[in-house]
Amino acid sequence: MSAKILIVEDDPAIQELLAFNVTQAGFRALRAEDEKSAWLQIRQNSPDLILLDWILPNTSGPLLARQIRSDASTSSIPVIMLTARGDECDKILGFESGVDDYITKPFSPRELVVRIRAILRRHISEMPNEPIDIYGLELSPLSHRVRSNDINIELGPTEFRLLHFFMSHTDHVYSRSQLLSHVWGTQVFIEERTVDVHIRRLRKALSAVKKDHLIQTVRGSGYRFSA
Repeated sequence: MSAKILIVEDDPAIQELLAFNVTQAGFRALRAEDEKSAWLQIRQNSPDLILLDWILPNTSGPLLARQIRSDASTSSIPVIMLTARGDECDKILGFESGVDDYITKPFSPRELVVRIRAILRRHISEMPNEPIDIYGLELSPLSHRVRSNDINIELGPTEFRLLHFFMSHTDHVYSRSQLLSHVWGTQVFIEERTVDVHIRRLRKALSAVKKDHLIQTVRGSGYRFSA
């Protein structure tokens, strides 16, 4: 069955173009023009990925992304932000809102499809099913849950994959480029500083159970997961 891509875009012409490109690539296109219709599509059709415009009626893409991430039933859905905002501060804001990728307009249909496929491959790629219990953290790939002292830790899909990699490779130092390769894959167009954004979000989530110290910055080298 082809993956369902929800396009959240209020401009009819752009929405139509995106739907055409997504359909031509073999995906099923779902459409929404605002926050209300987006949630209706999410609840009724459970999309596999969301293409989210930055500017929407009565809300913004980053705000909607945060809501998607904060809802336990939707937190694992990958989100790609589509926007004309190309400044570094806007990209950081986009990633900090919980999106998995950030595409600046104008972009080619080929680039869009490549990025969608890369995100979907990461999301559905086979991950070892064995649960990991280390340093007071319990991670279950099958249920996509992380717990500490019976407290659930809410993570987005990228932070979950990042933590899973760290917990599977403790006490090793990894550079940003190495983390991009292992966690994001080699065929994505993401800047190395994006790693820092996701590290901050992962640390913030772990701070709720006082485990943020496990992710250590090694000056001049990268990051390490260690007690």
